[in-house]
Amino acid sequence: MMTKLDDLIAVANKLRAPGGCPWDAEQDHNSLTKYLLEEAYELIDAIESGNREDILEELGDVLYQVVFHSDLAASGSLGEPFDIQDVAELSAQKMIGRHPHVFGSAEELEKYAAKTGDDVMLNWDAHKQREKPERSSVLDGIPQALPALALADKVIGKAEKIGLLDADAPGPFSVTSEAELGAILLAIVSSGKSAGFDSERALRGAVRELQVEIREVELADANDAGVIGLPAEL
Repeated sequence: MMTKLDDLIAVANKLRAPGGCPWDAEQDHNSLTKYLLEEAYELIDAIESGNREDILEELGDVLYQVVFHSDLAASGSLGEPFDIQDVAELSAQKMIGRHPHVFGSAEELEKYAAKTGDDVMLNWDAHKQREKPERSSVLDGIPQALPALALADKVIGKAEKIGLLDADAPGPFSVTSEAELGAILLAIVSSGKSAGFDSERALRGAVRELQVEIREVELADANDAGVIGLPAEL
């Protein structure tokens, strides 16, 4: 019995097949990248709006990107073909492997018992390390193309994991709400703009410095995180 997902897969295949849509037939993985980004950001906007219909629509647009890329791969665009069923199979295997506290043996259920999200995250990196033993740094796998704020959050989290930063220490600013944090960030961007600075580039530069320090700590077991401190004059 055909499902609605099967129908969508068939639509994507027909659009790319001979006699289908010329634009779809011309696309490759690289040309579609910008659309994947756009659809992801539109979904975020919809989620933040809380509008059911918008979220439903934008989830479909993101799903279609996955279907489109999978259809391309099924035609051999990346060498040995794979299709969306292979994508789904690998994703399911990954989630099962990373959740031994749910899907594991009796021994694993006891070893990785987790009652809170924090309990799960304590084991998350270990599960990923088993999957990708070639990774030598906690930074490996972080997409450097992330927006600067998202990248900073990820890298700071990794610095906390290795003990370079103290997750429980008070930050340079006292912040009591996301609204207050947003106002502070906006003021910082405004100040940078007034001075002729690019806030995105400036933050990316600071994050790069922190990443260098993280890698140095991993190699030398240092424990100083000076990059994250405020300049003395502030």
